[in-house]
Amino acid sequence: MSTTYQVVGIGNAVVDVISQSDDSFLDLMGIQKGVMQLVERERGEMLYAGMTNRTQAPGGSVANTIAGLGSMGLKTGFIGRVQDDALGRFYASSMQSEGTDFVNTPVAGGDLPTSRSMIFVSPDGERSMNTYLGISSEVGPEDVSDDIAGHATLLFLEGYLYDKPKGKQAFERAAKLCRQGGGKAGIALSDPFCVDRHREDFRRLVCDLDFVIGNQHEWESLYQTDLSSALEQAANDSGLIVCTRSGHDVVIVQGDEKASVPVNEIVPVDATGAGDQFAAGFLYGVATGQSLETSGRMGCIAAAEVISHYGARPEVDVKQLFRREGLIG
Repeated sequence: MSTTYQVVGIGNAVVDVISQSDDSFLDLMGIQKGVMQLVERERGEMLYAGMTNRTQAPGGSVANTIAGLGSMGLKTGFIGRVQDDALGRFYASSMQSEGTDFVNTPVAGGDLPTSRSMIFVSPDGERSMNTYLGISSEVGPEDVSDDIAGHATLLFLEGYLYDKPKGKQAFERAAKLCRQGGGKAGIALSDPFCVDRHREDFRRLVCDLDFVIGNQHEWESLYQTDLSSALEQAANDSGLIVCTRSGHDVVIVQGDEKASVPVNEIVPVDATGAGDQFAAGFLYGVATGQSLETSGRMGCIAAAEVISHYGARPEVDVKQLFRREGLIG
C-alpha cells in the first residue's frame, strides 16, 4: 500500500475570529479568562457583535497543527465539516491554499452554520475562547473515508470530538483505519475541562493509541494527581507521551527513553495556537525520523514563532528556523 498522507488530522473546523480586549471587557461580558468555553448560537452572535477590529482565520486545534505541518512541506489532509456558506468556503479554500487538503466538501443545506470561535486576546497575550460549534460538531463516521484515514502514516485526533457521540465514532473509525493501514494514531488532550468530561475514555485512549500530547494541567486532570505521578502512570500506559509546561522544560517519554527539552521563554504577543504549533513541530520531527529531543526542540521553535504574532498559524518558514538551529540540513 502506498501512503497518501504523511499526517492526517481530524477535528473541529472552526473559523477563528480574533479581537483585542482588556480584562474589564472580559468581566463585563462574563468571559472566563484564558480558557475555551462552548457557547450557544445566541451568545455567540452577541459576543461576535461586541468584538472590535475583528480578523478571521481558519482554526480549530488539530486543524491548526495540520496546517502548520502542511506549511512545512509535509503531505497533509484534514477531516472536518463546514457548511456551504461564506465562512465555510473561506475555511476550505484557506486550508487548501496553506498546503493542506481539506478532504470533505462543504455541506449544502441544513440549519447549522460553519463553526466559529470568538477569541479575545488580552494585553498579556492570554486568549479567552468562546466557541460556537455549529456544523463542525456534527462530524461523524460518514465523513471519514477509508482512502484518507487508511493511508496516513500519522493520524492526529482532537479530544474535543468526544463531546458528541458522532464525533467519538468518527474519531474511533479514523484511528482504526489508520492503524489497520500500518500508521500510528495519537491524540491531543485538548484542555483540562475536556479531560474532566471524558476522563474514562481518555484513560483508555492513552493505553490504546500510539502517542498522546498534553500540557501539565491536562495530564494532572487525567490522572487526578500531581504531575510527576501522572507522567509516571502515563509512561506506563502509552507508547509515547509529551507534556508541555508553561515556563518549564518539555518532557517526552517513550519506553525507557526520556528527553527534557528546555524552553526559551519569550513574552507572548498572542498565546493562541501555542500548543497546536508545538504539536506541529513535534510531529514534523516524528514524521521525518528525528530523535525525541530534536522533535521536542522543533515543537518549541514552532510554538515560539506563533506566539510572537497574532493568530494561531505560522507567518514565516518554520523549516528555515529549524535550519538556523541546525536541526535539519
